[in-house]
This record gives sequence, structure tokens and C-alpha cells, in this order.
Amino acid sequence: MRVSAQAARVIVGRLERGDDLLQALTGICRTEGVRLGRVEALGAVERVRLGFYDQKERVYRYWEVDEPLEILSLVGNVSLRDGEPLVHAHVTLGDHAGRTLGGHLAEGTRVFACEYAVEVLEGAELHRGSDEATGLPLWTRAG
Repeated sequence: MRVSAQAARVIVGRLERGDDLLQALTGICRTEGVRLGRVEALGAVERVRLGFYDQKERVYRYWEVDEPLEILSLVGNVSLRDGEPLVHAHVTLGDHAGRTLGGHLAEGTRVFACEYAVEVLEGAELHRGSDEATGLPLWTRAG
């Protein structure tokens, strides 16, 4: 599947300390009416909740790290699920010793400081739908 979209605008800002990172990014997309887009962020978290998709069992496995970490990179996209914006993001984090960890960003990640950019795309609409080959909710065309 392939669709065309054009960059329409970019929303930039910062989140507040204590915000849930995924919920806050999703809330911005909902408030701004983002139906398709790209998300980037950097900063730091006080704690993180990450996921990894178990391809054999077809379920996400989650874990938490309850310590300060730097957001080295957060990349993601925005599409629709059940008519609402859904942010799907992966994050790479670094600890005090320069070690990295990363995975699927999950609710329960608490912001220390975070600056973000949401690039709003127009010209296409993608929805999350069940993909039988992987068991994942992947993009499907609108309609």
C-alpha cells in the first residue's frame, strides 16, 4: 500500500513536567485535528514504560524503568483508529552511563522535559486496521 501526502504545517512546543508522554502527544493531535502526521521529540523522562512486539505470540510485552533517562530520539506517526488520532511512536533513551534502551512508547512514561514537533500531513487518510499476516493494527486506506 502507498499513498501520497503533503506537509501542511508543523506544530512545535514543549510538554510539562509530569505529563504522560504518549497521552500528551495524542492530546495535542486531537486538539489540533491531526488525522495524519509525523512526530519527533527529545528531552528527558523521569520513568518510562516500553513495549516490544512478540512476533511469535502476537502480543506486546511491556516493561518499566523507574529512573531518569534522556530521550535521544522519539519518532512516530499519527493516523486514525476508531475515528480518533492515534500516535504510534518508538523511543530510544540513554542512561547516566551512556547505555541505551528503546522500544514502543507506552502510556505510563512520565516527562521531565520534552520538546516536540508534529508535522501535519494532508492529502491522504490512513486508518489502523487488523493485519492478518502480523497480528498488528497496521495502516489501511480510508473507506
